Amino acid sequence: MSQRSSITMKGNPITLMGTEAVVGQEGANFRVVDMGLNPITLDNFDGKIKIISVVPSIDTGVCSIQTKRFEEEAKALADVAVLTISVDLPFAQKRFADENCITHQNLLSDYQTHDFGVEYGFEIEGLALLSRGIVVLDKNNIIRHVEYVQEVTNEPDYDKALDVAKSL
Repeated sequence: MSQRSSITMKGNPITLMGTEAVVGQEGANFRVVDMGLNPITLDNFDGKIKIISVVPSIDTGVCSIQTKRFEEEAKALADVAVLTISVDLPFAQKRFADENCITHQNLLSDYQTHDFGVEYGFEIEGLALLSRGIVVLDKNNIIRHVEYVQEVTNEPDYDKALDVAKSL
């Protein structure tokens, strides 16, 4: 059964659109923008292990916690690119980064094309938000870990994702 089949938001079922990310498959390339509105793709992180932290909005409590947690973890991760992707406007991401001293990860926005959300199956139908989760890609962009958090208002399993990334 799909990880995405029983996801809820505040107890209400939601439907995720796009292609489900599956361990062992190659991660699809995608286009997002950084806080300066510059286009960014998976190719920008070639040769690195990637932890992609997916959040609905950095201005909500759990998303803020998740982003701050990965900022702390990123400080100690060598050869690992940490990407936090949401559909927040880059201006909001920049404000959040400045207010919270986010300097060790990449805050990226999927607001223009929703390309990441569709390519990795995190796009919430009808809301144009991303669901919560984590994807870990190895240096060759093979998916090594995926978590679609079953209740969007809950935190992900940080330790499991970090253990996978560190083992690569």
